[in-house]
Amino acid sequence: MTAANPETSLPRPPSPPRTWSNTRILGHVLMALWIISGVSLVFYLGSNVASPFVQKYWPKYIEGFLVTLQIVGVSLLLGALLSVPIAMARGSRWKIFSWPAYGYVYFFRGTPLLAQTFLIYYGAGTFRPELEAVGLWGFFRDAWFCVIFAFSLNTAAYQAEILRGAVLNVSRGQWEGAAALGISKPVTFFKVILPQALMVALRPYGNEIILMIKGSAIASIITIYDLMGETRRAYSRSYDFQAYIWAAVAYLLIVETLRRVWDKIEARLTRHLKR
Repeated sequence: MTAANPETSLPRPPSPPRTWSNTRILGHVLMALWIISGVSLVFYLGSNVASPFVQKYWPKYIEGFLVTLQIVGVSLLLGALLSVPIAMARGSRWKIFSWPAYGYVYFFRGTPLLAQTFLIYYGAGTFRPELEAVGLWGFFRDAWFCVIFAFSLNTAAYQAEILRGAVLNVSRGQWEGAAALGISKPVTFFKVILPQALMVALRPYGNEIILMIKGSAIASIITIYDLMGETRRAYSRSYDFQAYIWAAVAYLLIVETLRRVWDKIEARLTRHLKR
């Protein structure tokens, strides 16, 4: 029943019916195609759960999955440790600190992760005599260490910018209040400013973790048998395209699980901000 107009006491006229425009028809068709594709994919995967391919290669997929988690976890941890001094240098008034930090962030954020990995893994061989002289050749000739090194430097640049933006988001009055109480700037930063900045940076940090998980597939190109590396090996031996379908599903499950866990963590840490 339509509501009456308080001024005329007459019932409000009914809204005009929605017409089937070309845009609306196209939207329904695309949605139907997405639903059909999703149902078909679920049916295909369900019918191949017990296939010879899955029974033969699923242990290798699990091994690659664990390697992927190790690469991402170690790289993110080292990157987080590096990001704090880089972010502090970026915000410094001393150009001797801010300019090198800016150049570092500019380079690693402006070049592809694949190129950075190749520069470290293949480029280190060019300086083999010098690296042997200082005892670092054992580090750079190992693909695992080169991947960790490249990924850590890359994510440190992104995390530094995330942290710097979060610190700038904290009110200047926090610094002034701490100074009025006689608290030194280092103590103010680590005890007052940084905890508040991390609250602001939770969502961008989650996005960076997801990007690192998907970007870790680059490690398979330089002989690391992570999840994508095991997928490529399984396909090269079986020529079965479902190898990549299962890999895509595995990455999707990792990202979705992380997203839900991160949402829970964010809701827990920011519960005092909700009204």
